[in-house]
Amino acid sequence: MKNEDVGFARLVSAAKYSLAGFKAAYASEAAFRQEVWLAIVLIPLGLYLGDTALEKGLLVVSVMLLMLVELLNSGIETVVDRIGDEYHELSGKAKDICSAAVMMAIGILIVVWVAVLAN
Repeated sequence: MKNEDVGFARLVSAAKYSLAGFKAAYASEAAFRQEVWLAIVLIPLGLYLGDTALEKGLLVVSVMLLMLVELLNSGIETVVDRIGDEYHELSGKAKDICSAAVMMAIGILIVVWVAVLAN
């Protein structure tokens, strides 16, 4: 479905679609739900533990990056699953690559938090 809105109405429509995406991800993706609850704990903690604005930003952004990558992973997996239930090597490869991206985002989060808190 193409969005025909323009100007401010387009921004409002885009926000509605984005909220629908968050709701869909939260309802259907256990990993995203876990990351939301992790963010509820880590974001305020990062704002408290960071000494400088840069440290606070790094701690918060590393959590948000993980959630961003998880949303992209879930979106790609949903599209792959829509194509068909039968196994295909390329579908498996796409899902594995997305999973690797999530793992890298987790690694980035850990490295950032350890580096900032060890300082």
